[in-house]
Amino acid sequence: MRLIFSVLLVSVLTTAAFAQPKKTSATTAKINSSARKMLARPKLVVGIVIDQMRYDYLYRYYDKYGSGGFRRMMDGGFNARNNHYHYAATYTGPGHAAIYTGSAPALNGIVGNDFYERNLGRLMYCAEDTTVNTVGNTGIAGKMSPRNLLVTTIGDQLKLATDGRAKVIGIALKDRGAILPAGHAANAAYWFDSKDGNFISSTFYQNELPQWVQTFNARKLPEQFINQKWEPTLAMNQYTESTIDDEPYESVLAGETKSIFPHTFAIQAGGSKYEPLRTSPYGDQITKEFALAALKGEQLGQHDVTDMLCVSFSSPDYIGHAFGTHAIETEDQYIRLDRQLADLLNELDATVGKGQWVAFLSADHGVVDAPGFLQQNRIPAGVRGYGEIGEAVKAALEKAYGPGQWMLSYFNQQIYLNHTLLTEKKIAMQDVYEMLRAVLLKQKAVVNVVNLHNLGAEALPLLQENLFRNVYHPNRSGDFYVMQQPGWLEGRNKGTTHGTTYAYDTHVPFLLYGWGIVPGQTFRRTHIHDIAPTITALLGLLEPSGCIGNPLEEAIAK
Repeated sequence: MRLIFSVLLVSVLTTAAFAQPKKTSATTAKINSSARKMLARPKLVVGIVIDQMRYDYLYRYYDKYGSGGFRRMMDGGFNARNNHYHYAATYTGPGHAAIYTGSAPALNGIVGNDFYERNLGRLMYCAEDTTVNTVGNTGIAGKMSPRNLLVTTIGDQLKLATDGRAKVIGIALKDRGAILPAGHAANAAYWFDSKDGNFISSTFYQNELPQWVQTFNARKLPEQFINQKWEPTLAMNQYTESTIDDEPYESVLAGETKSIFPHTFAIQAGGSKYEPLRTSPYGDQITKEFALAALKGEQLGQHDVTDMLCVSFSSPDYIGHAFGTHAIETEDQYIRLDRQLADLLNELDATVGKGQWVAFLSADHGVVDAPGFLQQNRIPAGVRGYGEIGEAVKAALEKAYGPGQWMLSYFNQQIYLNHTLLTEKKIAMQDVYEMLRAVLLKQKAVVNVVNLHNLGAEALPLLQENLFRNVYHPNRSGDFYVMQQPGWLEGRNKGTTHGTTYAYDTHVPFLLYGWGIVPGQTFRRTHIHDIAPTITALLGLLEPSGCIGNPLEEAIAK
């Protein structure tokens, strides 16, 4: 009986197997099409960082923008309108690092443009690398690399996922604006040397400049611009989003006597010939032209895997620092930058193909309104000398504990104490904190002193507490952070700066546009650390090693 049942079962199963419908060519094509859809990726990812772009600049100058730059990305892409930095060190180096790593200074190690490196006992520049040499000339401006960055970037993950086949290129006037975004495994990063007006690199990447870079440098674009004047793009009465020209709190450029248009470019005493171009719209134009040369020279977006181009426009930072947030120069700069952005996006369409690339745009930090401008509007603001806090700390330490190098540095609003001396004298960190806090709170416009070793004990709003938690790196951060009142600056009587935990420094754009992006917007709070995981999710890659953010699901096509 069992034998008969087994024979019948085999017969039924065999019949069923042979009865399966034959896969037609149409069915096979459908399966293959589905597989291709699952594996589809853009040909090129373009990361665009504007150095010192506050979020409101998108809307303050909206009517002055053309349809092909900022407005193209805003109107046709996804706009995260409540996007903020997630740490208390809103500077250029940390910003670029956080955008491309999805991490925080506490993990990626880039706690400032410069920081005191306790293991070395000295100040360290974020992109400094004394083991490499300049490629492109014989100077020292190329002794740079991403070695101080302790985690991977989007580009690193792309290189790892493709076994090195993807091309990753970083470009900026500033070395840190090119190096930190490109990451460790990048093909190259290039930055501007003001001495000879060339783009250079370092032996970290290669031993000589590619022919396309040499050809670009031979065009001598900086030489053409250095002899031009910076004239206003519009009639002066059309700069309705700005104050009058030549406010008393605006900086005066080298060789000029007033802060008014037109501006000429004079070399500062002991300065490099092409340095003045950084504080002009021509710096962005040179950057764009070099990015277009890279697009063609490296044939980006023309390979069987996704490539990546990281472009940082540095001139807005120089101009913003000099003139402030409501100067005609700043408005004119953004009108011109919008045109450079449109040129770049149009070339991507022509070279890579419409719908074949994806871009994101953000900023490395925002900026505070110039104190003079705030005071004109009866808003509390002020300026203190950069050395005031440091001198007060030194005096208080010596008064309390006697002569000695108790403080190693005051940098990035942080007090770096001499741990070795404190241990030797058996002085507790908490005791030093309580003493210094009592002293510094008597200083004008100091609103708090934060013990970075004991954040849980601080009476801070949770949002602020997390900003400090995310910036603290034991070997590179200070011990105490001196919080100043909103609107107050250190060490700058003209123009403005950034670097605080306040919304004017943390709230920056986050735009997504192109392949795989669903047009729309959100007002929920997003963070800079969400950019990298959004891009890696879009590409189907593992997020960077130090990533703490989440993808913007609503921006990605399902």
